[in-house]
Amino acid sequence: MSSYIVRAIARNGEVRAFAAETRSLVQEAVNRHLTFPVASAALGRTLTMGAIWSAILKEEQEVVTIRVEGDGPLGKVIVHANGAGEVRGLVDEPQIEVPNYPDGKLNVAAAVGQGMIHISKDIGLREPYQGSSPIVSGELAEDFTYYFTTSEQTPSSVGLGILVQREQILQAGGYLLQVLPQATDETISRLEERISQLTSITDFYQQGGSPEKLLEHILGENLNFLSQTEVTFSCRCSNESVANMLRSLGKKEIQSIIDEIGYAEVTCHFCNEKYHFDQTQLLQLIDQP
Repeated sequence: MSSYIVRAIARNGEVRAFAAETRSLVQEAVNRHLTFPVASAALGRTLTMGAIWSAILKEEQEVVTIRVEGDGPLGKVIVHANGAGEVRGLVDEPQIEVPNYPDGKLNVAAAVGQGMIHISKDIGLREPYQGSSPIVSGELAEDFTYYFTTSEQTPSSVGLGILVQREQILQAGGYLLQVLPQATDETISRLEERISQLTSITDFYQQGGSPEKLLEHILGENLNFLSQTEVTFSCRCSNESVANMLRSLGKKEIQSIIDEIGYAEVTCHFCNEKYHFDQTQLLQLIDQP
């Protein structure tokens, strides 16, 4: 089943809500980056946040970049998402291991460490919007909640869940709930109560839940679904873009590559796709004006 996001408004316009099912999206990233479980969880949670963010963007060409920069062994986690629902991401150290929590759950916080979350949104203005907030837990859902509430001044609740079994993603998804200015104290209290009753997103999905049912469970009555959007792991790298990058090195540098090893191989960090240029192809790049 394809990954997708639903967008809704609830409580007579007091809450806007997004929920996502991202198993196939995260599985594609795991397959490409060959991540170990704790890296799969960290990358998967950030990809899910990126997917949800894609539904917030108003135009297909708008882009959000999420950078989780902690001092843990995982290194940086970087995700790009656009308004067309195309998401891609990477992690610096995909094959690290850290001890699990005593209950056996993956310790994403230990892998991420302390640091900052940086958000860049290119929405067609002269300069991209930049926002940052500290990593407050390292488990990422709480960190994105803190970002929205402090950096964007929008009271929010983020839930993210990835259920991993070795290299297989069994469940993945998340939600974003944002309280709008007209929300009453009663609505806020009701929302907090319902969120506290949700054991975990992955458990909910394991029991047959869906993004629609998840929002219904949390928000109850007066829920109006506005859209459903497919999201995919998609990278816009191509043979042509890599050729242009090599061409930008200049004829002298390309000739040096030919003389030293006779070929060029370039790997896209975001999708792990490899591009090979043999001597003939490199000579063609030199000959092109």
